[in-house]
Amino acid sequence: MTLNLRLLYATFFNPYQSVKESTNRKLYLLPPILFLICLFGMMLLQKLWPIHFLLRPPYSFLGLPLVITGLTVTMWGSGKFRSVQTNIHTFKEPDKLVVDGLYRYSRNPMYLGFAISLLGVCFMLGAASPFIILALFVAVTDRWYIEFEEKMLQKKFGVDYENYKSAVRRWI
Repeated sequence: MTLNLRLLYATFFNPYQSVKESTNRKLYLLPPILFLICLFGMMLLQKLWPIHFLLRPPYSFLGLPLVITGLTVTMWGSGKFRSVQTNIHTFKEPDKLVVDGLYRYSRNPMYLGFAISLLGVCFMLGAASPFIILALFVAVTDRWYIEFEEKMLQKKFGVDYENYKSAVRRWI
């Protein structure tokens, strides 16, 4: 069995395009991949540079409900996109403007769910250093992914998106 790097690339970095298309395009770091990178970065940072331990077991397990809640929110947001049959891919034009469900309270519940999960992981790891990675995740998400998506939404949906944007906060 041989490892096909183009197939891996198409699957993990841009799963909505074919292998042939993936060789002709730029590399896009999709949010779930950034989430996993941050997760492993937190664990590594906690081992190599824990700074100060804030919580120790069994108290550190208080982070588990946050991890579960965050992942549930992310999966619900993703499922909502699938149920209305709209594009979920960060770097492609949206098909529909989703404004109901959790999207009534946050314009970005999937990103919010990832951030809540990472916050739970910070508590579970117990050290202060993983919070650095959480802050980086939120900053990259807010200033790169969300800004990119909002420009596309504004261009495609115009006044409808402006009304939604004025009524619903970016995060919570």
